Amino acid sequence: MSSKTKIVVLRMKEIIYTAIFVGLGILLITLFLVMFRPKKDTIPTSGDPVLYVPGVYSSAITLNSQDINVEITVDSKKITSVTLVPLTEAVTTMYPLMQPAMDNLSPQILKNQSIKNISYSSESRYTSGVLLKAVDQALTKAHKTD
Repeated sequence: MSSKTKIVVLRMKEIIYTAIFVGLGILLITLFLVMFRPKKDTIPTSGDPVLYVPGVYSSAITLNSQDINVEITVDSKKITSVTLVPLTEAVTTMYPLMQPAMDNLSPQILKNQSIKNISYSSESRYTSGVLLKAVDQALTKAHKTD
């Protein structure tokens, strides 16, 4: 049984160079992973998404040269009020279903936080349709755009 022992002599200079190149390789791979990984969407820290830019938004309805504004007030997460402004005596006389229709729609909009699944009577379907369209236009202005 003859066993030949091999002795490998490494110079310290070669070990240091190898360690430096391995370290640079790991650093380069880490740098590429950090630079080219997919970006995550920024999410507000509060946990709740921001839906609206807070404020008061309006949409105009013109009825026989009379302007009626539908105003909505929103905070960052929800609709807080829906009103008709200004509702003059002339408008109330000429369009008697306007205020009762808004009084019917407003609590439903606040409850649903949208204009979907809103019910209204058949007598005020056209008035309610016009009001809902105006509310939708005002909500479009209030939506947060990035």
